[in-house]
Amino acid sequence: MRRIGLTGGIGSGKSTVSALWQALGATIVDTDAIARSLTVAGGPAMPALVQAFGADIADASGALDRARMREQVFADAGAKRVLEGILHPLIGAECERQAGLAQAPVVVFDVPLLVESGRWRRLVDKVLVVDTSTQTQRERVMARSGWSEDTVRAVIAQQATRAARRAAADAVLFNDGVTVQELAGQVQGLWNRWLGAALR
Repeated sequence: MRRIGLTGGIGSGKSTVSALWQALGATIVDTDAIARSLTVAGGPAMPALVQAFGADIADASGALDRARMREQVFADAGAKRVLEGILHPLIGAECERQAGLAQAPVVVFDVPLLVESGRWRRLVDKVLVVDTSTQTQRERVMARSGWSEDTVRAVIAQQATRAARRAAADAVLFNDGVTVQELAGQVQGLWNRWLGAALR
């Protein structure tokens, strides 16, 4: 089984590339989806998050108030470390559980903060980065989320630089001004090359 780490900055089009891998038959392990499942009302992470950050960190339903949490993380690096200390072990365990159930020849771990985490490089065979200009990132995120430009800039500033992500990559897909069909062709080429190498 080939283990591929997929990453990219917010608004890079990583979800599109993930869907292309899935269409070829890969199993996708989505760390963002796992994080959300851990922080719904009654989610496994919520007791520790409430203990660490107070009852106000939960919304009226009992789920994580993501906007409030984002504000705290942006304002306080210590809060970010506490949040990661709670979520990352739980996310890691669920990732391995899902990967262990996979029957596909390729498992793609969709990890937005792969480079920032420092631990994912040793857990995957290859790292694929989806790259795009920061201007395109801002435009895409503002269009889909309704966030202000300042908020989007703050999120981008919290993530690894484009150069740092590219330096960590075994392959880079530049998703700016290309069609989905062109991206699909590049993903197919990587599937052939990386899966073929694994079988030789």
